Amino acid sequence: MSTDHQHTHHHSQPDPAADQFSAGFWDTHYATKTRLWSGRPNRWLVTVAADLTPGRALDAGCGEGADAIWLAERGWQVNGTDVSQVAVERARAAAEQAGVADRITFAVGDLRDDIPAEQAYDLVSAQYLHLPSAIRRPAYARLAAAVAPGGTVLLVGHHPRDLDGPMPRPQDPDLFADEQELAAAFDERDWEVVVAQARPHPATHPDGHEVTVYDTVVTARRRG
Repeated sequence: MSTDHQHTHHHSQPDPAADQFSAGFWDTHYATKTRLWSGRPNRWLVTVAADLTPGRALDAGCGEGADAIWLAERGWQVNGTDVSQVAVERARAAAEQAGVADRITFAVGDLRDDIPAEQAYDLVSAQYLHLPSAIRRPAYARLAAAVAPGGTVLLVGHHPRDLDGPMPRPQDPDLFADEQELAAAFDERDWEVVVAQARPHPATHPDGHEVTVYDTVVTARRRG
């Protein structure tokens, strides 16, 4: 559920955009293109998961399935959820095409309401879920609660400094959390925060030139 391309949304369409976090908004947004995202796994997931022993993974906000497929190809059993039925159907089709559909369960789910099974996953990944803080904080707490002892949670989002950067971003500071905010939510009695950084990387501006953007990247491991 990345906000990367929200500026391309045509607000002249019927108004599911009244709630930009709803299934209606995202189904409409996905319908504007046959494929919305690159089809490549997110860079920080690849960096983190490459060193982990495959187990059970939850890909929260799975979009068109690239991360879940990458994990499944490396031996993970994956649950992928997204608020958009259109995205979930595309993800299922992509998993079939990649030959890993038997290792992934995709389902429609809304992080505002859904509570994943507690301590059920060896990896929980949430990539670019830009939600208002009043929604984001309890949602991230539920995702963290889903991590099994010894497991890892990876939270990635566009960094607040991008609000003043070269890439168009929604001009709502409440949708962006920095590494200090995300890391502070992990009780050190139960968690080891392994990474809490603002990480730069290249990105392509809508007009075609390359710019540098920043991501908030937090990785934490549940003790035990």
